[in-house]
Amino acid sequence: MGRKSNRAKEKKARRLEERAAMDAVCAKVDAANKLDDPLSAFPAFKKYDRNGLNLQIECKRVTTLNPLSVEWAFELTRSNMQTLYEQSEWGWKEREKREEMNDERAWYLLARDADSTPLAFSHFRFDVECGEEVLYCYEVQLESKVRRKGLGKFLIQILQLIANSTQMKKVMLTVFKHNHGAYQFFREALQFEIDETSPSMSGCCGDDCSYEILSRRTKHGEASAGHTHGGGHCGGCCH
Repeated sequence: MGRKSNRAKEKKARRLEERAAMDAVCAKVDAANKLDDPLSAFPAFKKYDRNGLNLQIECKRVTTLNPLSVEWAFELTRSNMQTLYEQSEWGWKEREKREEMNDERAWYLLARDADSTPLAFSHFRFDVECGEEVLYCYEVQLESKVRRKGLGKFLIQILQLIANSTQMKKVMLTVFKHNHGAYQFFREALQFEIDETSPSMSGCCGDDCSYEILSRRTKHGEASAGHTHGGGHCGGCCH
């Protein structure tokens, strides 16, 4: 019975270790979500004054945003993305998208002009993906008149800074394969890689899927690459 008892002890010890590791991951996500302003540590990134633009950048939780700003963000997303959604297996589900963008876990980067008119935004969240603490970028949307001026890249760079400062392991996002401009932008200009959880890598549906999951590791993620916690889960958050 001694060997069986030892195996049971080892299994219990592994479970406790995995639980402790997952608790630590969730603690980092919770700490990030308790921040008043994740951008406060980077005052130089609160403005964008390049290529003919002079914009102010703010970072707010959806619950502190003017509802009109959230509605503008939704309408811009619909204008930019509805056709792309309809060309995918997901389809455009307006009620679900609106709920997603108003979820209390949502954070927003907003770029406004001198009149406080919003011109670009990113919706992101601090979350857990497959046992790792991550910053997940749900949207980066720009009005047509501010595109191709470096602003989109600037917003993603801010997300990378925030992810590093909050000790997240990755910045992650989902992109449609048929959105060729966006796919090239993230893969080439921003050096995102196809994430191991993406359908083409995990083998769950491969070429039949119309999207890829992309990611770029932070300095914290690079230091722990290959050491994900078995107690984690994909697509979940800590509650």
